[in-house]
Amino acid sequence: MPILIDGHNLIGQMRNISLADPDDEAQLVMLLRRYATKKRGRKVVVVFDGGVYGHPDSLSGYGVEARFAKSPSDADSELIRRIRAVRRRDEWQVVSSDNAVAGAARAQGVPVVSAQEFARRLEALDTPKPNAAGHEKRNNRPLNDAEIAEWLHLFGAREGEDDPDM
Repeated sequence: MPILIDGHNLIGQMRNISLADPDDEAQLVMLLRRYATKKRGRKVVVVFDGGVYGHPDSLSGYGVEARFAKSPSDADSELIRRIRAVRRRDEWQVVSSDNAVAGAARAQGVPVVSAQEFARRLEALDTPKPNAAGHEKRNNRPLNDAEIAEWLHLFGAREGEDDPDM
């Protein structure tokens, strides 16, 4: 399912990215690339307010299309224009908590996810899964005497050789 995202609206809901960061757009795009990759090729289109980054084409890639509106006031217009152009409305999703953008999507029959909810999804990418952490701990234990002897034998060392403590 392709996703159309209100970029600065989403950044405003992220805990690890601030709208005051000079590279906030690039930080969001990097997270969106990880998201698109994890979701096996999901297409993501993110629209930012204009006049912020300078080289918007350099942010596109890896399943993410980053676009900057010509001026800050044009971002919502750009999003609404794109929503109205969607042909297969049930296949797309809009991420925004902006009333005008979300309202336009609902009027067109395009599902809407709030920026707060989508921010939680993105932040979950950085949260380790409980099973992975438990697996790591099980494998990070000290070797027992038999395992040490096996490794020493494997590498051709004899027990006590070059080690005054053995």
